[in-house]
Amino acid sequence: MSEQIHRGVRPEPARPSPTLEDLAKAAGVSRSTASRAINGGSRVSPEAQAAVDAAVVALAYTPNRAARSLVTRRTSSIALVIPEPDARVMMDPFFAAVITGVNEALRSTDMQLVLLMSRAGDDSARTLRYLRGGHVDGAIVVSHHRADDWAETLGTTGLPTVFIGRPWDNKLGVPFVDLDNFEGGRLAARHLASIGRTRLGTVAGPADMPAAADRLDGWRQGLLEAGLQAGPVIHGDFTTAGGTDAARRLLADMPELDGVFAASDLMALGVIEVVRGQGRDVPGDVAVVGFDNHALTASNGLSLTTVTQPMVDMAVAAGQLLICGIENPELRLEPVIYPAQLVVRASTTGPA
Repeated sequence: MSEQIHRGVRPEPARPSPTLEDLAKAAGVSRSTASRAINGGSRVSPEAQAAVDAAVVALAYTPNRAARSLVTRRTSSIALVIPEPDARVMMDPFFAAVITGVNEALRSTDMQLVLLMSRAGDDSARTLRYLRGGHVDGAIVVSHHRADDWAETLGTTGLPTVFIGRPWDNKLGVPFVDLDNFEGGRLAARHLASIGRTRLGTVAGPADMPAAADRLDGWRQGLLEAGLQAGPVIHGDFTTAGGTDAARRLLADMPELDGVFAASDLMALGVIEVVRGQGRDVPGDVAVVGFDNHALTASNGLSLTTVTQPMVDMAVAAGQLLICGIENPELRLEPVIYPAQLVVRASTTGPA
């Protein structure tokens, strides 16, 4: 009886998965034509492509990606390298916009995104070993610092690489996508001057980041053009907590301030919190300009005058630039620079 039961549940032998040869036979084409058709080759007639597509459906054919990678030397993956602490990456809308944009650029491809959050020291060395190990076809680097040396290190590996934000020292000509940060800082200074503010200070970004340095240089140029003295500069870390700490020091240095440029929207929120905590009004006593245009508002709903940084669009452009570099390794890729635009809201002009 037990033998009968055992025989009764014996599974049928598994059907082997269709091979490329099976697909070619079903489509009535050669093996090489079938291979080009499923791998996106250009030398396939419309009729052959249609026959292969129909055979793929009929046979439920799944390409062997491992075998394909051996032939093409491609992994169908790219890395997004963010050399920042995990907590900052998770809390800053800047990075969410970057990930959204890069994913959008990959949507029409078979490529997958690998996120690498790499800090200084061992994390950085481990990330470099991974990138050099052939695990990805290319890399996008964002939010880099002067000491990271990512442009120099990756630029010598031959791995296609694109930066979001210009590298600090780009001797190797690594392609990048950026905003005109200098002009953004200049616009902030000229706007505050245009509304009659004359005692101005700034909460700048980290001194070792190119974007922060460019915004600060533009801010100083804007003050010079407006005929105003350069006020105090306190460096923050692009976070709200960093903006709060910097604002306290800024107002201690110059209590009579009537205008502040913060080099990120998150830091601008910290500035507003400190100004109000001292019993002063925004913008009545102190007008505040941010940078990013994340559509953030202060605790009472005060909207923020800010410089737009179209991060989703910039990240899409970086992804597209990297794909172009992967597919055309001999092509010289030129930087893409987005213009800066100031959006005026209640933090400098008061309620509408």
